[in-house]
Amino acid sequence: MLNLQTEAKLHFEKVREIGAEGKNSVVFLARDLQLDAELAVKRITKASFKDVGEYFREASMLYLSDHANVAPIHYACQDDEHIYLAMPFFAAGSLNKVLEARFLSVREIIRYAIQFLSGLHNIHSKGLIHFDIKPDNIMLSNRNEALVSDFGLAQHMNEDGLAEPAASYVKNVPPEGWLQDAHSVQFDIYQVGLTLYRMCCGNAAFYEQLKVFKKQEDFAVAVFKGEFPDRKRFPAHIPNALARVVKACIAPKLEDRYKSVIEVSNALAAIEGNELDWFYTVDADGSRTWTKETDEKTLVLKVDAKDTSEATKRTAQSEQRIKAFCLKNIDDKTIRSFLKEH
Repeated sequence: MLNLQTEAKLHFEKVREIGAEGKNSVVFLARDLQLDAELAVKRITKASFKDVGEYFREASMLYLSDHANVAPIHYACQDDEHIYLAMPFFAAGSLNKVLEARFLSVREIIRYAIQFLSGLHNIHSKGLIHFDIKPDNIMLSNRNEALVSDFGLAQHMNEDGLAEPAASYVKNVPPEGWLQDAHSVQFDIYQVGLTLYRMCCGNAAFYEQLKVFKKQEDFAVAVFKGEFPDRKRFPAHIPNALARVVKACIAPKLEDRYKSVIEVSNALAAIEGNELDWFYTVDADGSRTWTKETDEKTLVLKVDAKDTSEATKRTAQSEQRIKAFCLKNIDDKTIRSFLKEH
């Protein structure tokens, strides 16, 4: 009988480690000697699998989910101890890398979110639930577009549109994850909401709230009650329409949560207003600054730790104070008014 299977060898050089993905896998930058190209290679320990048939499961899911906003896979291979998944190397890294460095503008939040939601919708349409949506797993391409990556926890849905995750990270588990085994795409939508929350409020605020919980039971109760994350903590430049989208994604009750990522995308696409292009920074002394640049002018609102504000408008010819918003004790309502008006 003719054997159509062929075993071939691949050669690549490990350049440096660029990320750990759990105790059984690591990602490193490698040079493929045949392609003469730099790739990101995920190495997974075979011993972490009980069933040899699971070896290339993640690779096949990535291939199945081929989409412009899903991180592609070039090839999968193995040696005696490991599976290797070769993917493009994205020099910009993950969305999480950006969040560690700075706050996003509202326009950036909406654009990145609609992009990775497009990829997630494709994943759902192929009968998969990702189960691990978070900023670390949203990559930024060389064209600065957001792509869904890492299918290590993804599962196929059954005929009822449900699937059971093999594992979960506690901080990203929705309320129903503590009570039942099988879940719908609303599990992913909750994680989309947490990701959006971090995009709006920053990683520091998210982890500051998280570290308060010393016991897992206390954390679970806060998630059930909708107390984590804090729904009242959005910075002043985040419009109410965007905050409402985030809150609907992380609604504790399934009936109050979006049913599909298309609904989330449509709600985000409808957001407009003057708040979209403000850039927000927080200094070490607690002062907050909002800056917006256009072709004609630069607007700046700075609020120090004592809530004293200074608002200015700079043009190529001059700089002037906006006296109505230079106050000794400015409140959030007034800050929001300034950001909406200018």
